[in-house]
Amino acid sequence: MNTTYHSEYLKLQSVYFKSVQNAFISQDNLNKQWKDLNYLSAPSFDIAINEYQEFETLFRDPQIDLKYFPFSSSVKIDSMYCRDASIATDFGMIICNMGKGGRINEPESHKHEFLASNIPVFGEIKTPGTLEGGDVAWLDEKTIAVGHTYRTNEAGISQLKALLEPKGIRVLIAELPHYRGKHDVFHLMSILSPVDKDLAVVYSSLMPIKFRNELRNRGFEFIEVPEDEFESMGCNVLAIAPRQCIMVEGNPKTQRLLELAGCKVSVYNGNEISVKGGGGPTCLTRPLRRVY
Repeated sequence: MNTTYHSEYLKLQSVYFKSVQNAFISQDNLNKQWKDLNYLSAPSFDIAINEYQEFETLFRDPQIDLKYFPFSSSVKIDSMYCRDASIATDFGMIICNMGKGGRINEPESHKHEFLASNIPVFGEIKTPGTLEGGDVAWLDEKTIAVGHTYRTNEAGISQLKALLEPKGIRVLIAELPHYRGKHDVFHLMSILSPVDKDLAVVYSSLMPIKFRNELRNRGFEFIEVPEDEFESMGCNVLAIAPRQCIMVEGNPKTQRLLELAGCKVSVYNGNEISVKGGGGPTCLTRPLRRVY
C-alpha cells in the first residue's frame, strides 16, 4: 500500500480536527469574538455542538485515524477551521503564518501538537511572509497550487517555493481577484476542490483564466458551481476518497452535478459551524496521509 500527503482526493487515512468544544468554548466566548472575526452572526453554541457531532460521523471509518488539536487558550474560535494553519507534505508539515490577524497564534499551536505527536515539521513561513492552508491545494503528487490572495502574500509564496521546489515540487500560482476585499474569507479553495485525479469542483466566475486553462490542460473536468450556490459554499467540497465527497447541506444543484459525475455525496447541516464563519468541510479538517 502506497501512501502520500500530496493529495486532496485519495482515500483518507489520517486527519486532524479541532472540535467545536475546544474552539468555540462557550456561548459567552462566541458572543465576544464573532464580530471581530467577521462571522455573519453569532453561532449558537448548543446547535454547533450537534452540527459538529453530525459532521464527525461522516468520518467514522476504522481505516481513518482521527486526530484532534487540543484546547489552547492562545487561539480564537476560528481555530476550528484547522486546515489553514499548516500544510501537509511527504517531507513533514509546513507551519503557516496567518494573513488574518485574529488567527496569528494558530500555527504555533499546530507546531506544538505535531512535535508532541512525533509528526515532523519540515518548514515554517516567517514574517513578512503570510500563507494560509486554504490557499493551497495539491493537484498531483508533484504539483501544488497556491493562491495569491489577501491572506497569502508574495513573500509567503516565495518561502513555500524555496521549501518545495528543491524537492522536485512544482508550485503553480493562481492570482486571485480582490472580490470582497481584505476582510472577507476568500481562499483558492473557495473556488477549487479537487475530488478525483481528473475532476474538480470549481467556481469559474472568480477563477483566473491562466489557472483555469492549466487545469484543463492537465485533463481536469469541472463541476461548475451555480451562481446561487457559491455563497452557500457549494464549491467547498472535501473528498475522503476518489469521488466520495462531503459538502454542506443546502447546495442541491452542485450535489446533483457531483452525483451525475459518479460521486457519492454526504451532506451535513452546517449553518452554525460552516456558513456563519465561512468554513466548509475542507476548512474544518487538516488531512494528512492518504492511500492508493
